[in-house]
Amino acid sequence: MKYLKFLLVGIFFGIIMVKSEAVSWYRIFEMFRFESFHMYGIIGSAVILGVIIVALIKKSGMHSIEGNAITFNPKDKTWPRYIIGGTFFGLGWALAGACPGPMYVLLGSGVFSILLVIAGSLIGTYVYGLLRDKLPH
Repeated sequence: MKYLKFLLVGIFFGIIMVKSEAVSWYRIFEMFRFESFHMYGIIGSAVILGVIIVALIKKSGMHSIEGNAITFNPKDKTWPRYIIGGTFFGLGWALAGACPGPMYVLLGSGVFSILLVIAGSLIGTYVYGLLRDKLPH
């Protein structure tokens, strides 16, 4: 019962993702081929909204549901790691046709072939955990 609110928000998120066609492989394919603005509009709207919300949180000194102060840590300025990580993320997104959030929405929509992508993601995360100390961070 404690996690019911998270389940309800997740279901609402999934419905929005399906109805907006953000989980559509064809929409993602169009985006990577620069044939449609649809996905860029969704992602751009999310980025702009995120910037506004973070600015409001910083300005108002908002607290979390538990009453803890919300803090933002400065990011590391070594940009090559972000370029390399973003490239891997983008390649995985382009090859799978889904990023992590929509993978589970697709599973809930009945696209059971996405189980292969989810399995690959979990295996990749596990392998990263094993190699983390040996990788340059």
